[in-house]
Amino acid sequence: MTETLKGKTALVTAAGAGIGAASATALAERGATVIATDIDGDAVARLAETSDRITAERLDVLDAAAVQALVDAAPPIDILVNCAGWVHSGSILDCDEAAWDRSFDLNAKAMYRITKAVLPGMVERGAGSVVNIASVVSSLKGVPNRFAYGASKAAIIGMTKAIAADFVQQGIRCNAICPGTVESPSLKERLAATGDFEAAHKAFTARQPMGRFGTPEEIAEMVAYLAGDLSAFTTGQTFAIDGGMTI
Repeated sequence: MTETLKGKTALVTAAGAGIGAASATALAERGATVIATDIDGDAVARLAETSDRITAERLDVLDAAAVQALVDAAPPIDILVNCAGWVHSGSILDCDEAAWDRSFDLNAKAMYRITKAVLPGMVERGAGSVVNIASVVSSLKGVPNRFAYGASKAAIIGMTKAIAADFVQQGIRCNAICPGTVESPSLKERLAATGDFEAAHKAFTARQPMGRFGTPEEIAEMVAYLAGDLSAFTTGQTFAIDGGMTI
């Protein structure tokens, strides 16, 4: 594989599994030095064993001091991939203030926090790419029982466009990827939590026009593209990788 990211350092959140792990691997395969972070330190440690270009750091993105300390200790970061997130299930009537706050804290505020910590270094060097994982369930599309999730993911799209507009003349690019339903450990947990895994799996699959879920690797390919110089003319955009959900 061509090392299009050789010489660049990437920081990936929620890299212990799913899209985060696939993204860290894809970036490393293209030559980047990757700092893989997750609240599950053991998971990113296992990921780091797969490549000498990946180092593991346990990080709770809800801990502002820990985020700042990690960024301060890291080498200059050229690529930031924000993957951390949480899915609340329910309508507005099922969403109490604690669920609303957690949705925004983990899906939006944590992303704001780590991006704000990384951006000054990018501005100083006059270059950088921020890739935010949002969702088609956001300002792009509403689906049942994803009230707080959709609202918080919509906030990510707004944040992405604002950062892109503010720093476009300083060499910083910021884009968002909006996956559809992607096969992941967290998805399997949510399906199991319904009490009927097979029925839930069938229902979730039915809303995918392609008749299948996406894979983390399919999302990671777009992450790698947006991270590198081949996408140097691209900023402030949202990319739906959704098997046709938003057609």
